[in-house]
Amino acid sequence: DPATGSRGGLLVEGTCDEVGRRHVWVALGPEGPRTVTFATRLGSLERPSDLAERLPKALIHRNVPGEPVHAFLRDFDRAWAAAAPYASYGARQRWIRTVRDLTADWPVTDGPARWRQGEVTVRWEALAPLGW
Repeated sequence: DPATGSRGGLLVEGTCDEVGRRHVWVALGPEGPRTVTFATRLGSLERPSDLAERLPKALIHRNVPGEPVHAFLRDFDRAWAAAAPYASYGARQRWIRTVRDLTADWPVTDGPARWRQGEVTVRWEALAPLGW
């Protein structure tokens, strides 16, 4: 932005497991956190809350009852369980159905093209620690 001198970059802070099957990252802009992305190799996922062990530092210790990130992962697991019949069509179809159901209550910012890749991105404000 010529008026402010800002270059408009993003910083991505996150982590993954040792073999790169599970990832969670936060996209940060000049104003602060924007989104949280959960990504997995779908064939290796037992339930979405397995991604909790890869939460970034700002969220990992806040995954306790009463915190938004905990509620999200709880709802994610419930939607995953409800989508179990879609497993007969493969893990990808189950994931897509799960995320589609999540969009009823959570501000998912991406769409089916990313969901097919085993990703879902949620607005930071929905998952931010209480008092953030």
